[in-house]
Amino acid sequence: MTIAEVSKQYNLSADTLRYYERIGLIPPVGRTSGGIRDYTEEDCRWIEFAKCMRGAGLAIEALVEYVSLFQQGDETVPARKQILMEQRDHLIEKIQEMQSTLERLNFKIERYEQSVLPVERKLKKNAES
Repeated sequence: MTIAEVSKQYNLSADTLRYYERIGLIPPVGRTSGGIRDYTEEDCRWIEFAKCMRGAGLAIEALVEYVSLFQQGDETVPARKQILMEQRDHLIEKIQEMQSTLERLNFKIERYEQSVLPVERKLKKNAES
């Protein structure tokens, strides 16, 4: 696949795909004899992984380290697992923070509906009379 096709399929700009490759977030992509990037299914799986992990807010540095270790072979399995576990822990914290924020918003909305809206309705009714 060309970079344009991959860009469209994954809703990432060509610049983002080049950046991901340049920093090591995805392994180097093969090239045609003319030097044009030629994405394979394996490359696309890496892009899906990177997009998913970044979308969840995982650190670029940790993901770059993970890809680097992956490229070094099976002897890095424990280190890769450790990175994933650490990132999972960070994500759990983030989810808990977001849940707390959601609860606070729900409380505020409920208070608004119970106290502010009745006052607004009364004021509007008085203004119409």
